[in-house]
Amino acid sequence: QVQLVESGGGLVQAGGSLRLSCAASGTIFRLNVMGWYRQDPGTQRELVASIDSGGAATYADSVKGRFTISRDNTKKTVYLQMNILKPEDAAVYFCHFRHLYLDLNDYWGQGTQVTVSS
Repeated sequence: QVQLVESGGGLVQAGGSLRLSCAASGTIFRLNVMGWYRQDPGTQRELVASIDSGGAATYADSVKGRFTISRDNTKKTVYLQMNILKPEDAAVYFCHFRHLYLDLNDYWGQGTQVTVSS
């Protein structure tokens, strides 16, 4: 089992920045991928960015050049630096964790609200 605790959401004006953090705990194997998804009410959860334990990152086209995902493996924490935020970035952001072997379950955080005012 893996537990995820998120922090860093909030209200920001368009053009501003926020940094999300997600700390993982529990039974964690070395090879894994952590990431962020977001979801608006009535829509499907979509991938924002992910990063594996080797540091390889993937981004949604809509956030490339504005968001940066990083991780600290010693702290088992993933970060999402969000710059130049737009109203369409507003959503509930969920941290995601998945091992790359053995335990292939998807683990989710509780979600953190990001609101962007125009």
